[in-house]
Amino acid sequence: MTRAIIALGATVFLLAACGDNKADEGRVEGPVVSESEAPRNPAVDTAPGGDAALTPGANSFTEAQARSAIEKQGYAVVGPMSQDAQGIWSTTATRNGAESKVSVDYKGAVSASAN
Repeated sequence: MTRAIIALGATVFLLAACGDNKADEGRVEGPVVSESEAPRNPAVDTAPGGDAALTPGANSFTEAQARSAIEKQGYAVVGPMSQDAQGIWSTTATRNGAESKVSVDYKGAVSASAN
């Protein structure tokens, strides 16, 4: 009988010690997941193109992807493309009847300069 009372007392003590701990309120177990709807990859520039400064860097875009990025900015008659040593794709293209030199950096930023 004494053992049962001691065991019951120990159980009550342990449950009280491990019980509702207010210090852990709001604590999330596992990976944190953002609720933001915005893109989280800073390597991809999704802002509309224009006169953005190009960033040199290793470019993983294929020629077709760089051409597509230029066309999405409203350019047509996209000429032959070349990639320089800094990873910038360049070509000539026409938008609103004006021909420009258009470039795409590794982030996908499209920039134009008058020819």
